[in-house]
Amino acid sequence: MTDLEISKLILTEFTEKTLGVTSQYLEIHEPIYKNGQLQIDRIDREKNDDTIIAYLPVKDEYFFFAVYLAKKTGQIFNIGTESRNLISLVFASENMTSDELKTLTKLGCQEFWNKGDKKPNRNATYKFSGIEFYTNPEPDEFEDKLDKLLTFIEGDREGILLLSTKSKGYIHVLMDFHRGNQLLGGMSIEAETLKRMSALNLSIDFQITAWGNSFK
Repeated sequence: MTDLEISKLILTEFTEKTLGVTSQYLEIHEPIYKNGQLQIDRIDREKNDDTIIAYLPVKDEYFFFAVYLAKKTGQIFNIGTESRNLISLVFASENMTSDELKTLTKLGCQEFWNKGDKKPNRNATYKFSGIEFYTNPEPDEFEDKLDKLLTFIEGDREGILLLSTKSKGYIHVLMDFHRGNQLLGGMSIEAETLKRMSALNLSIDFQITAWGNSFK
């Protein structure tokens, strides 16, 4: 299925609401339209099974609609939500500057700050210097994002291990769920993934929030 075919299928489903769950979600939240077309932020064709997942932003919210399609039949078989999953690698130090931290790895960081710098949008300053790496800000499942981040940083295993001995290194996870009911959602970390993190001397830190309207 092409992106255009998928977009048309979703638009039809959101209009006709043939699945009961479609009505439930559209009763409490809205997708975003541009020039009469649904905005789709990403179409995920990376699954090993028969599934394609389309991620659509929800108006005024952090989380996404997740529309599940079968590759073989070309049909939508389920609609749900996917939390906004922001995953990054942080190295923090009270003694080293961000420039000094950056010299320890050949990987380019996306964010950096120094002790005493003002925090963005806050009347507070950093108590430590730090550098931060993140690779894929687009919508995706937690497990896939974690795997992609680890694959990226494993490109300089020696530098990451050096950083982890000179500073505090940890994977930071921010998840913004839809608070539709008591079951927000979940995540899992496989044994092999834990081994990969341990081999790089990294811990993992979670920050979880829930937003939006409950089901009626």
